[in-house]
Amino acid sequence: MKEDLLHFIWQSLLFETKEIKSTDYCDIQIINRGTANNDAGPDFLNAIIKINNTILAGSIEIHVKSSDWQLHNHNRDKSYNNTILHVCWQYDKPAFRCDGTEITCITLKDKVKNELLDRFNYLMNNKNAIPCSYFIRNINSITLDLWEERLVAERLENKTKDIFANLENSKNDWQQSFYEMVAWSYGLKINSEIFISLAKHLPLKILSKHKNSIVQVEALLFGVAGFLNDNFTNEYFLELKKEFRFLKTKYNLIELTKESWKFLRLMPANFPTIRIAQLAYLIHKSENIFSKIVENPDIKFIESLLDTNTSKFWENHYNFETESSKKIKKFGTFSVHNIIINTVVPFLFAYGKYKDSDELKEQSIDILQKLPAEKNSIIKKWNTFDIFPKNSFQTQAILQLNNEYCNKLKCLNCNIGYKILKNVTD
Repeated sequence: MKEDLLHFIWQSLLFETKEIKSTDYCDIQIINRGTANNDAGPDFLNAIIKINNTILAGSIEIHVKSSDWQLHNHNRDKSYNNTILHVCWQYDKPAFRCDGTEITCITLKDKVKNELLDRFNYLMNNKNAIPCSYFIRNINSITLDLWEERLVAERLENKTKDIFANLENSKNDWQQSFYEMVAWSYGLKINSEIFISLAKHLPLKILSKHKNSIVQVEALLFGVAGFLNDNFTNEYFLELKKEFRFLKTKYNLIELTKESWKFLRLMPANFPTIRIAQLAYLIHKSENIFSKIVENPDIKFIESLLDTNTSKFWENHYNFETESSKKIKKFGTFSVHNIIINTVVPFLFAYGKYKDSDELKEQSIDILQKLPAEKNSIIKKWNTFDIFPKNSFQTQAILQLNNEYCNKLKCLNCNIGYKILKNVTD
């Protein structure tokens, strides 16, 4: 028996609650199980129970063995003096408050169905990619829909914390923070961190001063990224190199190293050189993107803002050295949607929280519901269990469920896990 399971059993009342007897043969009636306490002190607060004919209000403490009370030194802690009931899996020793009074104890070992324990052990120990895959098909749609909403809200709240932390570093500059996260998205996973570093080394305020010149924007980005130190002789490379030499001195810019950028195992269209060129084009054609999105959070408008090409040079190049056949390097619908899901929506939600605007938060969620379902290895894994999300709202819920609950075996904190275990007692 694990103590977190025992907490779950008590909180959900997944045991026989009729004719409960304490270890000293008193009649026990649970009037209110109390509320879970996540801070220091007893496990459940504000509980109400009846012992024989006396009604008591106070705290509940839960242990696997009753002797754990003394093992955890609760007998010396005055904050446990208000404990009215000691709930244990098995009884091996009486527990006393620090004032010397004994605490009434009940045991649950003989009051919990074996099937519940078997299901819990199955969830914790099976080797399936999704622990509850055997049971999940039997969970009703209402439970899944309500859980989806909570999962998406939880995911956005977590991202909001990261956004607020980043805002502190950028002195509450929403445009700069948004630009950094857009840059992160342009890097995919393999170059995301170096793209953020590029955005931090080259602030948006500097780029905005030169946005009307694609040559200067590219010179700044490629220069700070470390790509302009080679000795290539093509005209465009030399032009960028000349521009950057002047701009570097003007703004006292620090360069990254070219070797920090990864090309291996990337399709040419995803080379960091192409991604930097696309980012340069986005900055060149748009200004104050985040402000425009806040003013008009329409999905089509946002798509049009983020849908970019490159300058002419990159239509027949993937790097500065070698010319290739001509091909327009559009950013692409998949990449645009990726930025909307992972950057635009969280920032819109966070800004709604910052401004105390439920409308903005609802608009961010509405965007997810209008975007098609994401396609990635995690979603494909869930597809094998006949779960096919219809939109990005549902895929974001699945990602949160998979990463924060399934992978960490937090079945006791999951509504699906709760239903699977509770169904044993229904």
